[in-house]
Amino acid sequence: MVGTETENKDGAGKKKLPYKLRERKIIDAAYRGQLRKEVANDLYDKILQVLFVQKKYKELGFTARKLAKELNTDPRYLSAVINSRFGKNFSCLVNEFRIKDALHMLVDQRYAEYTIEEISVMVGFANRQSFYAAFYRVVGAPPTSYRERKKASDEEPLIIRNLGK
Repeated sequence: MVGTETENKDGAGKKKLPYKLRERKIIDAAYRGQLRKEVANDLYDKILQVLFVQKKYKELGFTARKLAKELNTDPRYLSAVINSRFGKNFSCLVNEFRIKDALHMLVDQRYAEYTIEEISVMVGFANRQSFYAAFYRVVGAPPTSYRERKKASDEEPLIIRNLGK
């Protein structure tokens, strides 16, 4: 298992995180407090429209800069709205949408013949490593074991909650 070491809060020991994951750092940027509520609400609705309805997150190479250009706004302002409204950065938000699709595809009989790598490309990941890391971060298990566990049981697919708060 590939991993990185992180110190515990007391500094006593280290725990390994798989797939080279790093612990999340929360940074409080000053410009986030300067968001005008009406404009931020409007931009929030547009973000949901592009990401959720149009499913742009499936496009390879879809970035915050491209989304900002499409919405005719500044990338920093877009980032501030995403952070304040979704509680995460652009990459995490996009990856959660992608993982939500992958969860269904991994157990859907229509995609039973597809490999995990093919499904990862279909939902917008550029490579296997980034898919496995994001999947593990969201689900807490690798996609292979998730697929096998769901095939062995009649459980409904896991649904990620709190998307779009």
